[in-house]
Amino acid sequence: MSRGKIIEYIEQGKFVCSLCIQDKGAKLHLLTPLNREVNLSLKRAILASASGIDPDGAREEILSRLKNLDSLRERLREQVNVRELWELIKDENESYNYKYLAQLSFGEEVNDDHVSAIVRALFYDKLYFKMKDGRFEPNSGEKVENIIRQRDEEALREEGLVKGSRWLKAVLRGDVKPEIENNRETVDLLINMALYDREAPDFEYGRELLLRAEIADTAEARNILASLGVWDKDENLDILRLGIKEEFTNEQIEEAERINRAPNSPEGREDLRDLNIFTIDGPLTMDFDDALSIDLLNGHMQVGIHIADVASLVDMDTPLDAEAMNRGSSLYLPRRQIPMFPPDLSHNRLSLVKDCDRHALSLLVDFDESGTMLGYRFVPSIIRVREQLTYDYVNDIFNDTNALRFQRACRLCEKLRLKRVEQGAMTLSLPELAISVDEDSRVSVSLVSQDSPSRMIVAELMILYNWLAARFCGDNNIPIFYRAQKEASEKLSIDENGYIYYVFRQRKKLYPLKISMEPSPHSGMGLEAYSHLSSPIRRYFDLVSQRQMTSFIFNRALPYNKEALKKIRLQVQAGLKDLNTVKRKRTMYWIQRYLQDRTGAELPAIVLEVMKSIYRVILTDFLLTVDMKRETGLKLRPGENILVKVVKSDPIKDVLTLEYRRSEKETSC
Repeated sequence: MSRGKIIEYIEQGKFVCSLCIQDKGAKLHLLTPLNREVNLSLKRAILASASGIDPDGAREEILSRLKNLDSLRERLREQVNVRELWELIKDENESYNYKYLAQLSFGEEVNDDHVSAIVRALFYDKLYFKMKDGRFEPNSGEKVENIIRQRDEEALREEGLVKGSRWLKAVLRGDVKPEIENNRETVDLLINMALYDREAPDFEYGRELLLRAEIADTAEARNILASLGVWDKDENLDILRLGIKEEFTNEQIEEAERINRAPNSPEGREDLRDLNIFTIDGPLTMDFDDALSIDLLNGHMQVGIHIADVASLVDMDTPLDAEAMNRGSSLYLPRRQIPMFPPDLSHNRLSLVKDCDRHALSLLVDFDESGTMLGYRFVPSIIRVREQLTYDYVNDIFNDTNALRFQRACRLCEKLRLKRVEQGAMTLSLPELAISVDEDSRVSVSLVSQDSPSRMIVAELMILYNWLAARFCGDNNIPIFYRAQKEASEKLSIDENGYIYYVFRQRKKLYPLKISMEPSPHSGMGLEAYSHLSSPIRRYFDLVSQRQMTSFIFNRALPYNKEALKKIRLQVQAGLKDLNTVKRKRTMYWIQRYLQDRTGAELPAIVLEVMKSIYRVILTDFLLTVDMKRETGLKLRPGENILVKVVKSDPIKDVLTLEYRRSEKETSC
C-alpha cells in the first residue's frame, strides 16, 4: 500500500513531491505542496519513499513538510556531479539502480532524499544517462558527443531564429537598413525557400523564422527578397535553380584578354578582304558570327558565306573551352543574355566586326542565272566586313535600284527553298515572338514575320552553308555533329482552318531531331545530310564541328574521334535541355506578366485539341498553346476560331486562366 508514502512524479517537466492520501490500486490520490489533490496513474509515479507522513495529520503541517522535503531534495540534487558519476561507470556497459548511484555520489549511508536527488539530477541532465525499466544506463562516449553537438546546434538554431526574425520584422517595418551581408544566413534561407519551397533543406526552420516575423505565407519569401533588393521583382528563378552560370572566372577573363590582344596571322588563309562583305542581323546583335558577300560576275553569281573562325582562336582543353562546353550555348532572354564566351571576347575578336580583319571559314558558291549550283569550296580566309546591316534596313531598301544584289540573292534563295520543298522539306515557319521589357519593366509583345526578303536570304544561305559543310565532311569521312530527322509520321495539308492550325498539328507529327556522328537525311530540311556550323560563337556543337573541318582543310590531325564526340554530345545535350527549359518558361513568364494587367481582355484563339476536361487552344497573338477548362454544355471543335477571355494571369505562380467568350447570341440563348 502506498498510503502515507512520498510519491514523486513529473508535471510539465518538473518533479512534484506529493503525499499519497489514498491508494486506489491503478490510481493514487495525492496531495501536492500547493494544496492540490490529484489522481495519478500508478505508471506515472517515478519514486515512492520508504518513509512517509501521516496523511491524517494537520493539512498545514503536511504541506509545510512537503515543501521542506522538496527544497531539501533540490539542494541535494545540486550537489550531484553527473559527469563525474558517468566517468566512474561509463565503461562498465551495465545498468544501475537508483540507490547504487546515490551511494556512489553521497556515500554508503543514503536515504530517500539522496535517491530522489540522484533521480532528479540524471533526469534533468539527460546527457550522460538514460532511464530504462526503472534503472539508469550510462550513454556511450560517442552518444554523449552527439548529444552535445545536437544541443549546440539547437542553441545556434534558436539564436538564429531570434536574430533573423527580429531583423526581418525591423527591416520590413523600415526601422533599419537591410545590411544584407550581416544577415547572410537569413537571406540565404529565404533564397532556398523561394527557389525550392517545401523541397528546401531547411524549410521547417525557414517557416518558423517567418512565423516569428509574423509572416504566415512561405510564398512571401520571393517578395521579401525583392523588397530587400536581393532580387529583382522579375528574378529568373529557373536560372538559379538549375545553377546556370552567368559570370566568368578571372582565369577565363584573362584568357579572353590574351586572345583579344593576339595578332592576326594570315598564314594559310585566302585573302578575301576585297569582297564587299556585309552582315544582316537584328538591331541589338553584338555577336556577329556570320557574314555574306554577293558578287554578280559575267552572267553568274558568287555567294560568299563567311563564318567566324572561332576554332583558330579558342584552343581545346583551355579554361575558356571547358566553360563553353559546360554552357553549351548562349542564352538570349528579354533583358538578359548569358553568353557562351565572355562578352569582351565574343563582341570583339571572335565577332565579324565592321572594318576589322577577321579569320573566317568561308564558303564560296557559284550559281548560274537559273540558280543551278556550279561548284563550291570551303576556304580558311581573312575577311573584312564593310557594312553591318539590319533586317529592317535591307527590307526597306529592297526595291531600290541599288539593291540589285539583294534582289538577285532573294530570287536565288526562293529557288533553293523550292528545291528543298520538292525534296520533301516542310516549311513550317511562323512569325517569331518578340518580347521586350523597358527600363520601367513594361512588357511589349509582337510577332515578327520570318518571310521578309532579308530574313529569307539569311536563313536559306545559312541552311546552304550547313548542308554543304555536312556534305563536305561526309565525303571526307570527317566525324562531326550531324543533325538528322526521320520522315514525319504523317504529312498533313493546309485545310479551311488555316496555316497556323496546320503548322501546330504538323509539328506534332514530326520526330525529334537527333545528333549523330554519321550523315543521315534530315526530312524537315529536305536534305540528305545536315549539320550546324554557322554559329560557333553561340553554339558549342558548331565550334567542335568547325575544329574538325578546319583541321582537315589545314591537313592537321583531327582533334576529335567519334568516341570523344559522343562524350561531348552527352555532356552538352544535358545543359542544352536546361537552357531550353529556361527559355520556354521565361517566355511564358513574360506573356503572363503582359496579361497580368489585362484581366478581362479578349484574345483570338484556335481550338487545337479537345480532351475530356480541357480544350487546348492556340493564342494566335502569341503563337503558344494554353489549356482552358471545358464548360458544361460548351462544344467546340478542333480548328474552330474563337475568342477567349483572360480570367487570371499570375507569372509568379505560373497561372494563366482563360474562359470561352460567348457571343451575344449565345448569351441571350
